[in-house]
Amino acid sequence: MALNIADLFEHAVDLVPDRLALICGADELTYAQLDENANRLAHHLREHGVTTGSHIGVQARNSVETVQAILAAYKLRAVPINVNYRYVENELRYLYDNADLMALVHDQRYTERVAAVRDESTTLRHVIVIPDDSGAEIPEGHGVRYPDAVVGRSGDRDFGERSGDDTYVLYTGGTTGMPKGVLWRHEDVWRALGGGIDFATKVRVVDEWQQSRMGKDFALVRLCLPPLIHGAAQWGVLLTLFCCDTAVLMPRFDADEAWRAIDRHKANIVTFVGDAMARPLIEAYEAGDYDGSSVMAMSSHAALFSPAVQQRVMAALPNVVLTDAIGSSESGFNGIQMVSKDSRPTGGPRVSPGADVIVIDEDGRQVPSGSGRVGKVGRGGHIPYGYYKDPEKTKALFVEVDGTRYAVPGDFARMETDGTMTLLGRGNVSINTGGEKVFPEEVEGALKAHPDVFDALVIGVPDERLGQQVGAVVQPRPGARPGLEALDAHLRTYIAGYKVPRVLWLVDEVGRTPSGKPDYRWAVEHATANEPVGRRRSTPVTSIN
Repeated sequence: MALNIADLFEHAVDLVPDRLALICGADELTYAQLDENANRLAHHLREHGVTTGSHIGVQARNSVETVQAILAAYKLRAVPINVNYRYVENELRYLYDNADLMALVHDQRYTERVAAVRDESTTLRHVIVIPDDSGAEIPEGHGVRYPDAVVGRSGDRDFGERSGDDTYVLYTGGTTGMPKGVLWRHEDVWRALGGGIDFATKVRVVDEWQQSRMGKDFALVRLCLPPLIHGAAQWGVLLTLFCCDTAVLMPRFDADEAWRAIDRHKANIVTFVGDAMARPLIEAYEAGDYDGSSVMAMSSHAALFSPAVQQRVMAALPNVVLTDAIGSSESGFNGIQMVSKDSRPTGGPRVSPGADVIVIDEDGRQVPSGSGRVGKVGRGGHIPYGYYKDPEKTKALFVEVDGTRYAVPGDFARMETDGTMTLLGRGNVSINTGGEKVFPEEVEGALKAHPDVFDALVIGVPDERLGQQVGAVVQPRPGARPGLEALDAHLRTYIAGYKVPRVLWLVDEVGRTPSGKPDYRWAVEHATANEPVGRRRSTPVTSIN
């Protein structure tokens, strides 16, 4: 039994070859067409030296070609590498070198950046360019155009047997440092993110055909809004294909176009990334004349989905099941929250933990439920085996508790009396103010409940007395200009006084990654380079109430 990404996809192809598999913009492909196109690209890549374990960079926006490139790599037992298309030359140099790219598939619009650094790579030998409407010039000899790469190639599957031990790599977003490649076995990442363990029941899928068998007679349409450079989007699409459903993608996120796609394709399930997508989505729905009646469920992944925005979605779409899924590149799925009407803030998402998920204290022991103690989230069972070319960070990722190995990426949480888990935030961006730990996501969620705040990031600001003060970089709503006093009064109804920001910057737009994740490096750089619009004197924590 080969629990392999390519095999799981091909099982669905064999059962429903004529069903619509993938929609992106005006492009639509059946399962048979998607399979044949990926096979043709795989044959081209094999002719150019791609083999088991080769690393293939994919530097492209969402498109049918992007999905085909990912599938083609897996068919060859090669490893697609997600390359952030917003990276500039210095970041591309780092990633091409760190990931040991052997080949690269990129959109035409990124040709200038790629051309500037490709010759510096000692491993990159082949480039394929996906044509687009950018008009970007492609230098002679730069690479092969995608249509030329696949024309005349065989659409047959003749790639040999694969293994559940084949390698999957996901490069982290690098929001607090340079990105790292997380290494997984195919079977383990499928169990953790691809539905190999049911997210709700925690029951293991029995074999490699179960997902496609269950989806054969009933198809859902799933709209996945994030870009495929993000793990949540990759697995949203792969899971859709394993289950014989129809995946809908958008070349770029646009809230109004998302609702038009929902109405046009009768989408049943919509996945998005936190407030960065949920807020413009719900505002577009409220302002537009959209049907939306086909939507049965909406789910946020991988970023803050604040209570204020959750309640707004629930009010506008009362018949939709709303969930908030929690996880990371290094652990996979950690838990899911079923959002209910008028739920009160608890300091962070309160989720039902996933399989083999515990909270671990600083002494390496499991934190008991209901103890009130905070620790780090650990996931056992099906977990990654390390970081690519980084043995020191690999060693630091894992903790052994009572003889079981857990991946511990750094997310803080506490286990509640009822067995749920409250997520507090990532430790590497937490703020230490006078000995008290403040998790930015809790403060950001409270800030975004203010009517004048559209978006916000919270950072630590150096302070002689407290070590750090809490600072906020806020994007106001159009025409608004919230001040510290007004925000202070609002926030104290949600969070303790020591968590309230004492330094404020107002910006036209908060910096986020293409997937909607917070870019804390950008926030720190902005705060360093610009004077705040408000600052309050630091006060000893014992005096703040």
